[in-house]
Parts: sequence; structure tokens; C-alpha cells
Amino acid sequence: MSEWFYSPAPGRQEGPLDDQRLAQLHLDGTLTPETLVWREGMAAWQPWREVMHTTAVGSAVPTQATATPSADAADRGWSLEDTGAHEVPADVGDPLASPYAAPKARIAQATDAVHGGHVVYSGLWKRFAASVLDGMVTGVASYAIGLPILFAAGLGTAAFDPGSAAGSAPDAMAFLALGAYYVVMLGVPALYFAWMHSSDNKASLGKMAVGAKVVRGDGSRIGFGRALGRYFAYLAFTMLTCGLGVLISGLMAAFTERKQALHDMICDTVVVDRWAYTDHPEWQREGLDVVTIVILCLFGLFFLGMIALVVAAGIAGGLNNL
Repeated sequence: MSEWFYSPAPGRQEGPLDDQRLAQLHLDGTLTPETLVWREGMAAWQPWREVMHTTAVGSAVPTQATATPSADAADRGWSLEDTGAHEVPADVGDPLASPYAAPKARIAQATDAVHGGHVVYSGLWKRFAASVLDGMVTGVASYAIGLPILFAAGLGTAAFDPGSAAGSAPDAMAFLALGAYYVVMLGVPALYFAWMHSSDNKASLGKMAVGAKVVRGDGSRIGFGRALGRYFAYLAFTMLTCGLGVLISGLMAAFTERKQALHDMICDTVVVDRWAYTDHPEWQREGLDVVTIVILCLFGLFFLGMIALVVAAGIAGGLNNL
């Protein structure tokens, strides 16, 4: 038995439905000629009038599927061509250009991605500006949790007498505290990005500030597990390349077709404008916005200031050795 899905409104998806339920929706007018439907085996969503003749609706409702339309059907805009058993040429263009993609799985809830229109991908500089803000957020949060652990361990070890039989206790406590510290420093950013990227906003605080978001390749929201895997894929690549992964990821985000870094390709994600895959794709903005430019300028000044401090320290050290 076929299992059908239909879209009662843009961005909504209902189903699965059997043929009997489909016939009932046809009778009560829920399935209009232009309602988009889909079942397994179809390449894309199509208007109901284009596929009705291939279903069991005709046999389930013989008198109304092939006979003259009733007054109620006429009121709903049905015609003999719409309700007949023969196929009527579509007047909706290429079905592959439908704003709906065929479902990947049978799901009960609607997808939040609206397809159609141009998609603006966020490139290197916008992603870099977002990472600067996110680095500040995760850094403050990590140190706010991790440093008290180290301080507490230091105060605790001071209570032990190094010359006593428990002299090995401070080393064990320091080891545990250090391990907890690194778990916090690793776990806080991981949980932060996994939670924020899988939220309704689809974006971390940094990405929200620059007007970007992270979605699946088809525009749908990513789950917590995929968002967590995306972060660890980036981290693992960076560690395996001794830090060069940051540069490589940046270059990939700058020059690949959909501006994807390696961890995006691995996890099937893209970073796009916040209005991409919504009802208002025309609100997307190409290029850099004011927030991104301000962040980049401030970071540049900070970077130059650090270089100046290093140079000044080197000069001062050289003068002291004279």
C-alpha cells in the first residue's frame, strides 16, 4: 500500500497517509488540484491533479472521481479535467523546480526549510568575525568554570603535609583537577556550539551577530548530534594538522562552491545568510555587513597592538642587556 505525504501550506508536510485516507481528503476538498503531494518513488513533489489518476482514489470514490463534479466541488474550483481519470498537462512548470524536496524519511513533523530562490552563503570573513565573538564567549565561560577548579585544588593540596604518609595525595588531587580543567575547556565550547547550532536560531551568538546560520545541505535544521560531530570534526582536523587546519578550513570556506570547510563537507552542513531557506530569501545580503566590518577592524587593531607590544618588549630586553 502506498504511503502519501501532502503539503497543506508552504513549509508544512503531513503524512504518511494510506489510499483510503487520501480518498477522504480528496472528497472533503482538502486535496485541491494544486496541493503538492509525494510518495516513495517520485522524484519530486507534484500537484495532486497530476498524480490523482495513478492512485486508488478513482476506485475508492467512483461516483465523484469520474462523474460530473458536485456543486461543492465546483465551489472549490474543481473541473471535469481535474477530477477525471486521465492526465492533464501541468501548468506549473518543471516539477523539479517545486519549492519542496522529496522527504528523506517518513516523518510526522514539517520541515522548517523553504526552498526556492537564491541562497547566499557566508564566506571566510563573515565566518571569521563570528568565530572571534564565539571565541570570546566560550573562552570566558570556560575559564569561569575551569579556573575555580584549579584554585580549589591548589587550596586543597595546601592542607596536606608534604612530609606525611599522605604526601602522594596532593599529586593525585592535582592530576584530577588538571583533568577536570581540560574536560571543561573542551566540553564547554563543544556543548555551546552543539546547543546553539541545533536550536531554533540555527546559529551561535557570533553567527547571529553577523547574520549567518548553520543548516543541512538541504536547508533544514541540524540536530544536536550532528552539530556536536561538526565541532569535533573541526577540532580533530585542527589538531591533526598542528593548527594548520584553521588556515585550510578558511581557504576552503573562501574558495569552495558553497563556501564549505572540510568539517562542513563531512557533516553535510553549510553556513548561509539568516534569511536563506525562509519565506523571505530576498532579505538576504551579499558581502559584509556593518557588524562584520566592525569586528574585523577591532580584531585587526588588537592584532597590531599585540605585535607592537612584542616588538617593544624585545627592544626593552635588548636595551637591558647592553
